[in-house]
Amino acid sequence: MKKQNYSYVGISLIILLFGIYAIPKIVAHFQTANLHKFNKVPDFEFINQDEKTITNKDYEGKVYVVEFFFATCPTICPLMNAQMVEIQNEFMGNPNFGIASFSITPEIDTPHQLKEYAKNNGINHKNWHLLTGKSEDVVYELSNEGFKLYAGKGEASHGGFEHSGLFALVDKDGYIRSRYDEHGNPIMYYRALDEHNFGNQISELKEDIKLLLKE
Repeated sequence: MKKQNYSYVGISLIILLFGIYAIPKIVAHFQTANLHKFNKVPDFEFINQDEKTITNKDYEGKVYVVEFFFATCPTICPLMNAQMVEIQNEFMGNPNFGIASFSITPEIDTPHQLKEYAKNNGINHKNWHLLTGKSEDVVYELSNEGFKLYAGKGEASHGGFEHSGLFALVDKDGYIRSRYDEHGNPIMYYRALDEHNFGNQISELKEDIKLLLKE
């Protein structure tokens, strides 16, 4: 009987030691971002709403969200930036979070215009930069080739320009990241709008920002 008791004690001790060793690792696993890593964001240099030069270096060490928009957009931009303001408010005061909004109509969206746009739309996070100051070709190259987010000329009813209603998530090292869908495929971008009744992914984006901030 004593032998059997010793066996139980031994097994219990092994289980205890395994728990002490494994539980922190299991917890750490769920606290670490299991997000797909895509290409690194290309270098960029623009002027923000405060007439300051902003480059990708200003975002180093920060988790940030990227969009392409234009201030006079009559269709999806107001909806997108209402969602972005919600994200801003979630991370207000966090110095390691930022937003980059690239204007696809730089000739129209001067720093002054963007300053007014920020004021009128509740944009006040110090790391949310509304970026302009380059030619359309430079912006289109950054959007279409750098981020693989479509931007270009469009119908007059859309303000004469078109762009996607998607947000890109970038990690502290400058890589585009995303979660996986139910089939195990990386989604790459997060829907800001309820596209074709699929719903937006703002809640998921907030969760993934928090994960990347812990890395």
